[in-house]
Amino acid sequence: MKSKKFSARKIAYSGLFIALGMILPFFTGQIPEIGRMLLPMHIPVLLCGFICGPIYGMAVGFITPLLRSATLSMPPMFPTAVAMAFELLAYGGFTGLFFGKLPKKRPFIYVSLILAMILGRFVWGAVSLWLYTFTENPFTWQAFMQGAYLTAVPGIILQLIIIPPIVMAAKKYIFRGAERKER
Repeated sequence: MKSKKFSARKIAYSGLFIALGMILPFFTGQIPEIGRMLLPMHIPVLLCGFICGPIYGMAVGFITPLLRSATLSMPPMFPTAVAMAFELLAYGGFTGLFFGKLPKKRPFIYVSLILAMILGRFVWGAVSLWLYTFTENPFTWQAFMQGAYLTAVPGIILQLIIIPPIVMAAKKYIFRGAERKER
């Protein structure tokens, strides 16, 4: 019975993270270049992986860009939202996996976050390379570096600044609260 309550809690948090992933891009959506730089949809997915674990993080990561594309037409479904779905699936899964395996201390939150961000970008690059074979535009090494790193530097910095303190606060309040209720 205890695990069902905890699963219900994770499902509720996951719904919240999907909603945030739908809403946050509105703050940058009027200027697409800023949205590509700040990566607002990535933040709730990364947080979900840390707070809910890899399975929920993967689900939220995969669903959010596809749902946003299907309901709001942004990002465009093919190839952008499809490639993002796999990228964000990797972010949510890797943050949850690494956070679950490493000590729950601040330096390891950064390690988990950085590793997930690197691996997620490689997943995005591999999926984009495959998806762009179905388009007239080739996916080049320059496109990978531009999309994965150069354009994304402000978003990467933003994620490194805001995500670890949020995870530390969640560790203090959410995780301890869940442990107390399970006793």
